[in-house]
Amino acid sequence: MVEFYLAAVSLIFCSGLPALAWGRWAKGGERLSVALLLTGVALGFAASLAGAWQTPSPLLAAAWALPGGSFLVELDALAAIFLLPGLLILGLGSVYGFGYFSQARHGVAAGRLRFFYGLLGAAIVLLPVSRNGLLFLMAWEVMAIASFFLILTEQKEEEARRAAYVYLAVTHTGTLALFAMFILLAGPSGSFAFPQAATLDGATFKAGAIFLLALFGFGLKAGVMPLHIWLPGAHAAAPSHVSALMSGVVIKMGIYGLIRVAGFYTAQPAWWGGSILVLGVVSAIMGVVFALAQHDIKRLLAYHSVENIGIILIGLGCALLGKAFHSPALVVLGLAGALLHVINHGLFKSLLFFGAGAVIQATGSKEIDCYGGLSRLMPRTAFFFLGGAVAICGLPPFNGFVSEWLIYLGLLHSQAESAPFLLSLTVLAAPALAMTGALAGACFVKVFGVTFLGKARRQFSPLPSEAPGSMLLPMAGLFFCCLIIGLAPWLIVPLLQRAVAAWLGRAAASLALSVNQENMLIGSLAPVYGLSLCAFLLLALSLLFFLRQQSSPVSEREKRPATWGCGWQEGTARMQYTAVSFAEMLTGLFRWGLWSNIVGGRAIGFFPAVSSLVAHTPDLILDRLIHPLCRVLSSAAFVTRAFLHQGWIGIYLLYSALTLCLLLLWLSG
Repeated sequence: MVEFYLAAVSLIFCSGLPALAWGRWAKGGERLSVALLLTGVALGFAASLAGAWQTPSPLLAAAWALPGGSFLVELDALAAIFLLPGLLILGLGSVYGFGYFSQARHGVAAGRLRFFYGLLGAAIVLLPVSRNGLLFLMAWEVMAIASFFLILTEQKEEEARRAAYVYLAVTHTGTLALFAMFILLAGPSGSFAFPQAATLDGATFKAGAIFLLALFGFGLKAGVMPLHIWLPGAHAAAPSHVSALMSGVVIKMGIYGLIRVAGFYTAQPAWWGGSILVLGVVSAIMGVVFALAQHDIKRLLAYHSVENIGIILIGLGCALLGKAFHSPALVVLGLAGALLHVINHGLFKSLLFFGAGAVIQATGSKEIDCYGGLSRLMPRTAFFFLGGAVAICGLPPFNGFVSEWLIYLGLLHSQAESAPFLLSLTVLAAPALAMTGALAGACFVKVFGVTFLGKARRQFSPLPSEAPGSMLLPMAGLFFCCLIIGLAPWLIVPLLQRAVAAWLGRAAASLALSVNQENMLIGSLAPVYGLSLCAFLLLALSLLFFLRQQSSPVSEREKRPATWGCGWQEGTARMQYTAVSFAEMLTGLFRWGLWSNIVGGRAIGFFPAVSSLVAHTPDLILDRLIHPLCRVLSSAAFVTRAFLHQGWIGIYLLYSALTLCLLLLWLSG
């Protein structure tokens, strides 16, 4: 089984080579590249599913020449949770690229993109099965470098270059932390093989240091607030199907690493779970608030990735607190909700990025205020985007509702009888999660309304048209997956149960996990079935009514009475909400954290002149803190250099003598 999986990794790794062909072979090379990648995806998908259901998990160990290294891979259910959506999004993204970034339109850049897309895909599918620190870091580094070149696809754009180099600096900072973490984890034995689950003592100082290094290193990749600084720019600059892969899969590798390392330990202190829970609440709320303030559609979706990473961390924090206080139900509900949200977010966020890419390609702009009325010109894209919007808001009958329901139950379960005070405080995260969902709903009402409804806000030339079939087919596949999980979540419960068991390892016995986890999860999801079914029927009836109205003759529709309103007859583009004006009331409540730059928007006098409102919200950490600090340090460095370097050789000799004297004093002491 593992051998078949490694064959899949090899096919995906080599899939980009035919796309580098040029001239008359370019089109055939592009098709062969997609065929190789899809073959690898299908083989990897089958092997992942089979490996997740085998006991014990399939394992392959081979000698390696590197000191402390071994080629050690294992297919277990926890890895499968991250692999299955990753493989699906990887394959659908390659098909989407036919219409979005084809060789015929972009030439050499398209071939280069497919080459690094294959490298990134291979690293993604190798990373979760790696059971050796050196192998893990090699896959991690390939993933980082491939992502850098994919972000740099539009290298002529200053925005793309800036985002790529910020990403490269941040990801290597995180890699340094992971080097230190794996060195501490190896210890005196020098073995970088991963320990079995729940075999290490979490109550030691060394364990705490490893956890903090993992939280920093993996948190940078995952985009946890305030370590998210690379994420908005990178997602906005990359091609849309690359953004889907990075948001839906790459950042989840940080979550995977954090979950896997936390699972090595038993008897973890409560501050582990408490820290993750607090970071999750901050990421969820501030992520959606910053998303509300954006008017670039891809930056808006990028900040929603920060929000959903926060939701995943809330579930993981519940699981760790449940493990610390020996609450089996809290562990199962929290971790199952977090893992299911890993899958769900990958599906609906990729769907939204695919829809955004179709809109950007049709209009030539990322600015939401440049759109309007696109549902008439792109009805299928609008329909699929609406499905993704409902899912990301956590509403039935789509999949986002199911995972958030489990996390809610986990938070409320912390109020169980005789629960410790610290565990009881976790219920305070439930209102934060509810507020996150409400703000997400407002944000996507803004996005969908301004983009697809109303009237066009500018004259398009040429007129936008529906996306081609190669772009609509991946959107339809993701839409269907979101709907299936929402309507029939019991289909994925066995996989979640096995993943929770793999994470707990030996700790399952100490938790006295005598309850049937599968029955617990199915019982917890019982109310979901009715809610999702009712919502599905309501949406289906609404859609049928809408289609019936649209199919009625134009003459009948024109006879309907117009809206009465003080002589108002017909709206214009200027009368409509813009992205800024729609969200202004909500973002005003969070002005203390946004620090937006607002220009204009005030009417002065009885007969005011024409005015406009322009708002820009820079990232609070990167643009407001790190960049000014770097500029100050750079200026100080130039001043210091000008002071020290006088151009006199005698001064340089004096520096050498003083340095030698200081070294002698230090050694003599």
